[in-house]
Amino acid sequence: MATRFYYAVGRRKTASAQVRIYPGEGKIVINNKPLEEYFTRPVDLVTVMAPLKAAGMEDKVNITVVVKGGGISGQAGAVAHGIARALSVMDEDLRPVMRKGGFLTRDARMKERKKYGLKRARKAPQYTKR
Repeated sequence: MATRFYYAVGRRKTASAQVRIYPGEGKIVINNKPLEEYFTRPVDLVTVMAPLKAAGMEDKVNITVVVKGGGISGQAGAVAHGIARALSVMDEDLRPVMRKGGFLTRDARMKERKKYGLKRARKAPQYTKR
């Protein structure tokens, strides 16, 4: 069974998702688990499904994802980014739709590192005059 698939990588914070899209009936499998079992929070489910809804492909493609690193929310963002990229590889006409929805733009926001002399990235110790 050599069905053609479309591959893309999505990233968010420290999470990385490898996405494969096949023609099918709308099954989404993430790390060998169904979508609803892997992402239990409704917010994450909406994030993952957003590129598919924008393209109108919810029940036209099967998706398998391997996602690593980061937390649940970051992984959801990485999966959404990967799905959008794979859809634009699959059908070049979907690229403007994905671009307009902001799904192809890599979210560059990262956790800021802690600096020496400070308690956290920006929080300074309390100042005392005397």
